[in-house]
Amino acid sequence: MYGEIERFIKVWISAILGLCYCYYIAARIPKGFLRLLSLLPILYLFIILPLNISSPNLVGYTSFFLVQLGIFKLLLFSFNKGPLALSPPNIVHFISIASLPITPKQHPPTNKNNTTNTQKPKWLLPLKLLIFAMIAHFYEYNEYFHPHFILVLYCLHLYLRLELVFALIATPVQTLFGLEIEPHFNEPYLSSSLQDFWGHRWNLMVRHDKKTHTVYNHVSCTITGLVGPSCATSAAMLATFLVFGLVHELIYYHVTCVPPTWEVTCFFVLHGVCTVAEVAVKKVVLRCGWRLHRAVSGQLVVAFLAISVNWLFFPQLLRNEMDRKSSEEYVILVDFVKSKIYH
Repeated sequence: MYGEIERFIKVWISAILGLCYCYYIAARIPKGFLRLLSLLPILYLFIILPLNISSPNLVGYTSFFLVQLGIFKLLLFSFNKGPLALSPPNIVHFISIASLPITPKQHPPTNKNNTTNTQKPKWLLPLKLLIFAMIAHFYEYNEYFHPHFILVLYCLHLYLRLELVFALIATPVQTLFGLEIEPHFNEPYLSSSLQDFWGHRWNLMVRHDKKTHTVYNHVSCTITGLVGPSCATSAAMLATFLVFGLVHELIYYHVTCVPPTWEVTCFFVLHGVCTVAEVAVKKVVLRCGWRLHRAVSGQLVVAFLAISVNWLFFPQLLRNEMDRKSSEEYVILVDFVKSKIYH
């Protein structure tokens, strides 16, 4: 375990050195193709660095931060767009924004009724932390639980792990730098539709970086004149989901070290198709004055997410026993904490 932590530290030192190059050298190159060309070695470095780590949890976070966040932020930076184009005042700000799950707000919303920015109860985060700790404890008794219950635990674990880790990282950065940061999640279990889930509640920071500035706008602007705004919007949504799928395939490869099966890509393509269809249907039924009650639509969304996640998102991880390896690491962590508390 100590050797794994040592490799983890070396990987992040390499990533930080690469970002220093981006800040001190690549940033001085004119935006556009030349800057993109100068960033290609760093983009390649970010792709291969996670391969040096074998711990499922450490490599998962590292791959997510460097590939799904870092690479796209640097791609935007090469054209002087995105959060890195806002001229971070120093190298520490630049590295933090480039490699961590934080995106400074550019235009803080003034609408107090915006659900994304509604003040959440102070007890909510401790409650989620407690539930996460209980799930980690349940992993010690996996063999006694029904498989369907285990899959429910996996879904809860995925969401809570991301939200808690993001909050753990973002809070000190926000405090130290005084940044107003884009929210990460907005209680996705309260989603009323797939469009609501993907557009307003799940992993909002990644959605903001990719959809708003990269894939969505590029595809939409390119084909609007050919197929019209409605079809262009649908095509842009599908392209965005496809990119999400391909990026997750790379993350899965980092975690499992086995060739891709394209199941996770199919998961995102399925959700892209269903979201596009949902938007089209809603336009029709709303004109007729029909509206499905939120209590019903919310249950349908949660059910669809649970079924599709267990069908296409988790199987590759389960086949390669990532659940067992990950839970073993959590058990080791819990035992370590207990030993420090009681001794």
